[in-house]
This record gives sequence, structure tokens and C-alpha cells, in this order.
Amino acid sequence: MPPDPAAVSARIERVRSASSDELKALAHEAGEEVLFALLENPNCDEPHVTILLERLDLPASVLSAIARENKWLASETLRLRLAAHPRTPKRVAVSLVRQLYLFDLVRVSLLPSAPPDIKRAAEEIITSRVPHLPVGQKLTLARRGPSRVAGAILAEGHPQAIRIALDNAFLTESQVLKVLAKPEVPERVIVAIAQHPKWSSHYNVRMALIRNPHMPAAAVLSFLPQLTANDLRDISELPELSHHVRKYIESELTARLAKNGG
Repeated sequence: MPPDPAAVSARIERVRSASSDELKALAHEAGEEVLFALLENPNCDEPHVTILLERLDLPASVLSAIARENKWLASETLRLRLAAHPRTPKRVAVSLVRQLYLFDLVRVSLLPSAPPDIKRAAEEIITSRVPHLPVGQKLTLARRGPSRVAGAILAEGHPQAIRIALDNAFLTESQVLKVLAKPEVPERVIVAIAQHPKWSSHYNVRMALIRNPHMPAAAVLSFLPQLTANDLRDISELPELSHHVRKYIESELTARLAKNGG
């Protein structure tokens, strides 16, 4: 049986004049019209909107209504929650992300519930700011930023940040490989990756390191025995490979051939 329009109208009027304590309970209401009435209530303030934004089932229309009110957007906390909410319309969320402070952007990028495209937008904004950040903020980002951000800090090559970025729990092999593929990456970054106990043990990272012209000769020699003969042959044919690395690979292949009886 459909709800009685008169009863619905009366309920909405009660919500519009409810006390602050009543609004806390009403914030859990499922009805869209009730939620709009709650936002119109003069007793509605930031804690009530915060409760609303904790609801992952909040309708997009209600999220848009919150985003249209300057009094709510003046709060950094509410801007962050709106930007990261999975049901906030993308256009609204992207606009809000651009207004966030640096470490709130980091929070958005790491929130499991935030939409992937909003996380990417947050990461892109952070990485665009990296060159202009003070050292202290770079070190913090290197330690607890998302993978793309840690990769950007690593590629920049600030001496204090390299090891911290390599130890970042969010850093992925994909990002390390992207760093190694950048021709302008400082030599100290290559050396640090080659000496890092975790990343230097990854097969694909070892292959990328051997191809890098800044790779220390001693590290090249230590990695060659762990690579397959086919991969070594493929690497040796790369035109950009340094002469001495090619010689090392040829010597390794020759030694294996002799060991296997020619």
C-alpha cells in the first residue's frame, strides 16, 4: 500500500523543525525526502551532515544538495567526505578534490571506498605538486603516500627520500619499473634500487636494472646468474645496452654453454 501523502507531508514538516538530538537519529533515515527536509532544518549542523556522509547508501541527489551549500563546503572535513563518497557525482567529486589540502588528498587516494577515478585524480594532483613541496612533506609522502606518489618521489631522487620511498608499503613493482624506465632518473636512485633487499630480488626489476646505463658493474655481475639464457640473449641485443654490460652477458652465456658441455 503506497504511503499516505498527508502523513508523508506531516513527517517532513516535523523533520524540518526537529531538535538537534532528533536530527542525529533522523540522519539514518532512508527516505530521500526526509533527508532533504533534514538539510533544511536550521538545527542541522556539521555533525549531522557528517553522520549523513558516513552512509554509503546516501542518494546522489542528497550528496549534490550538500555540495551546493557553501556553509558545508567551508568545512575541510565535509569536503573530504564528499569527495571520497562513492555516490558523489563524478563532476562534483573532481571539483572537490581540487580544493583539498595535500594530506587530505593522500587520505582520499588510500580510502578503499573512494571511486578509482577520484583516487587517480587525487594522485595526479599530489604528483603535480611534488617538485614544489618542502623536503619535510616529501619525506612524509615518501613514507605513507600511495604507490604513484611514492614512485614520483623516488624518481625525483632526493637523497633523504629514496630509501624511505623504497620502503613504502604501498609501492608496487609496476611503479619501480616505471622509475627505472625514465632516462632522467638520477644514478643514486638506480644504485639504491639495485641494493634494496626487496626490489633487487624481483626478477623483472633485475632485468630493468641490467638494461639501465647507470647500473653498477658489480651489481650487474651479481644479477646475471639469476636470469634465464633467453632473457640474457634478448637483453644483449638491445642497441642502447652499454658495451661493458654486453660483454658481461656474453661471458655469462659462454660460461653456461661450457658448463653444459658445449
